[in-house]
Amino acid sequence: MNDINILKENGVDLEKSLDLLEDMETYDEIMSEFLKKANEKLNDLKTFSEAGDLESYGRSAHALKSDARYLGFTHLAEMALEHEMESKDGNINYVHDHLNEIFEETNKMIELGRRYLVNAPIEIVDENNGTPKEATILVVDDSDLIRSFIYSIFNERFDVVVAVDGGEAITIIGNDTENKIKAMFLDLNMPNVDGFGVLEYFNQNNLFAKYPVSIITGAEDRDLIDKAFQYPIVDMLQKPFTEKDVKRIVERTLSRAK
Repeated sequence: MNDINILKENGVDLEKSLDLLEDMETYDEIMSEFLKKANEKLNDLKTFSEAGDLESYGRSAHALKSDARYLGFTHLAEMALEHEMESKDGNINYVHDHLNEIFEETNKMIELGRRYLVNAPIEIVDENNGTPKEATILVVDDSDLIRSFIYSIFNERFDVVVAVDGGEAITIIGNDTENKIKAMFLDLNMPNVDGFGVLEYFNQNNLFAKYPVSIITGAEDRDLIDKAFQYPIVDMLQKPFTEKDVKRIVERTLSRAK
């Protein structure tokens, strides 16, 4: 059993995190996923900052913010939100001037997570033991933590197929010749092809009746949300969400499946 006092004594808001994740087993899985990908996320921030690619930088900061919120890294989440907002405003000077600060705070959380887990990897084990799954659902999100969280909730009941961006999602849908996928859960803010690219593809190919879609988003922009609801989506799941939230959305979306 990992010592949660290591987290609490170092400012982690574990109570708030467990409001979202429900239990420490899920928390440990999410922490493990964060540790696997954190350095890659920092490298992305550095690369996009040096290239002056503020759109991609903002997406990376947004993903880091979501991860930090789920893990109770309150200060890191606030910093990542500030970087996201400043990059959206085109403030390259802020990004350059404060990049080291977000690196230092992220590395601090990486070290804390390693101390907490004692460098022990967490494996997601399928405990279904061959029992037939009820349906296949597609989760499209560039956040490893979000994909892992949803998988951990539903993998015993459903076949959970994941995609890291809209382009991969479109490919998966195109290969679903037997119509095994019964619902899709789609993030709006992703690199390469974003959620709106997928929604437009569905619109042009009359796929909404075949594949009910609900949106996953951390966006707080009312215009962006209104734009999503111009498409015939089922519902919207706002990040950060709880296990109860996502179960409700999944049930509602699957109820539209044919």
